[in-house]
Parts: sequence; structure tokens; C-alpha cells
Amino acid sequence: MQVEIWSDVVCPWCYLGKRRFERALESFDHRAEVAVTYRSFELDPAAAPGETRPTVELLASKYGMSVAQANAAQQQMEQRAAVDGLEFRLDGLRSGSTRDAHRLLQLAKARHRQDELTERLHRAYFSEQASVFDHSALAQFAVEAGLDHDEVLAVLAGQDYDDAVAADEDLARSFGANGVPFFVIDRRYAISGAQPSDVIVSALERAWADAGDQ
Repeated sequence: MQVEIWSDVVCPWCYLGKRRFERALESFDHRAEVAVTYRSFELDPAAAPGETRPTVELLASKYGMSVAQANAAQQQMEQRAAVDGLEFRLDGLRSGSTRDAHRLLQLAKARHRQDELTERLHRAYFSEQASVFDHSALAQFAVEAGLDHDEVLAVLAGQDYDDAVAADEDLARSFGANGVPFFVIDRRYAISGAQPSDVIVSALERAWADAGDQ
């Protein structure tokens, strides 16, 4: 079974969805036969490289709320994540272009370290309040996830894997995805959003049963 997960490293729902999916997979009887691929999706593809803005300002602008309301929403997100065992520290968070992070995730996919780098970038951003936008920080996290330092620097210095990021995003649009996380099982079933683990388990079981009936 193939599960593809579109996500962005600065999407709190994506980190929450990742954890819920992992919990669902643990209780799925055929988990050893599930191959997981993370695919690129930039929440703000127009963000200028090297520039960041306070996340609450972006949220307020995007959803037509005040900065105070955006701050309250961030606090609610912290509480929601805690229920799922995640420590979010969203106060003072900044947002920017994630294109370079996604290019490194494509490299990690080629080197079979994608899950490790996805987890490391999420934890760095949401729990450690670290930047995932500048090259030095990205290189450090990529090496910690098991990638080769020189290869990472070479990717960051050029445009390698840029086409792969764009291809993932084109594929998401072809499936009608306009937000993340977005899960696709065997290119036949889709789950939108960070659904509860039992919902994900039900979808996996249905997909498995349907595949056996073919």
C-alpha cells in the first residue's frame, strides 16, 4: 500500500496530522506493507527567499482577524497539540519561504531519510522555535537527520530538486488539494486535514480490503 502525504514544514496541522497518522499506522495490521512518501506543498509559494514575517500577522491578514485573535488561535493550537503529545511553542513564530526546506526533503527522499528530516524540521520549527528558512540552520537539521553535509550544501547552493517540488505541487492540484495535510492512499482514497487516528485507520482498512477484492 502506498500512502502519499502532502505537507509543509511550517504547517502546524501537518505536524499534528503526521503524529496522528503514525499512531494510526501502529494499530494497522498491515503496517509493514505500507510505504509512506512525503510530498511538497508550500503554504506560501510567493514568499520571498530570505525574508520572514511574524506568523500572527500573516494569519490575521489571511483570515481577516485581529492580531489578538491570531495570537489566541495560536494558543489554542498549542493546547490542541499537547493533547497529541506535541510541544508547540508558537509565540513569536515567524514564517517565510519553505522552498529550500522542500528541496532538501526531496534529497532526503532520494537518500531514504525523508521521514527523519520531516520530523526534524517540524520539531525545530514548532518546538524549538528555530529557523527553517536560512541555509545554515537547514544544513544543520539535514545532517542531524542523516544526510551528507557536503551534498546538502551543494543542493542549497543551487536549484537541485526544484522541479521535483513543483511536480509534487502540480500533482496536489490535480487531486483537488488546496490545503494540507492531504493524504492519498493508493491514488484512490484521499483524507484531507489532520483527522483523528481512528478515521485514518478506517481509511487504511477500507483501502486494504478494496485492494484485496480486485
